[in-house]
Amino acid sequence: MDDLDRNILGLLGADARTSVATLARRLKVARSTIQARLERLETSGVIAGYTLKLGESARQGRLRASVLLTIEPRAQANILTRLKAIAEVERVSTTSGRFDLLLQIAAPSTQVLDQVLDQVGAMTGVKSSESLIHLSTRIDRAV
Repeated sequence: MDDLDRNILGLLGADARTSVATLARRLKVARSTIQARLERLETSGVIAGYTLKLGESARQGRLRASVLLTIEPRAQANILTRLKAIAEVERVSTTSGRFDLLLQIAAPSTQVLDQVLDQVGAMTGVKSSESLIHLSTRIDRAV
């Protein structure tokens, strides 16, 4: 990746709907150059897709929580399979340190969130969990 690639990614990161013509005009290069770069970035996996980022008003009414799990050493594959079936589980990451998995959960109500937390805590192989309810977002640079 060179500076042009990084500049393309920066502009698309701010607005994924930016047209090829607009990118070319802003970066002062030919449209064909931008198109070729985008194809290469997509083919190489640098750009995995284009997505929609919901604004705060669309996220209102949804409770969000981070859940830290400690699990049995050989239980990860089974737990991940079961977590995939829970629609409220948006993201699962492995971690280092005293916790094994970090779950990002979004639920429409405290009742649903409580049910999901109970369901996760009751899974075979889950040794312990710690839940952190998100109150407000102060900085969000995630795409």
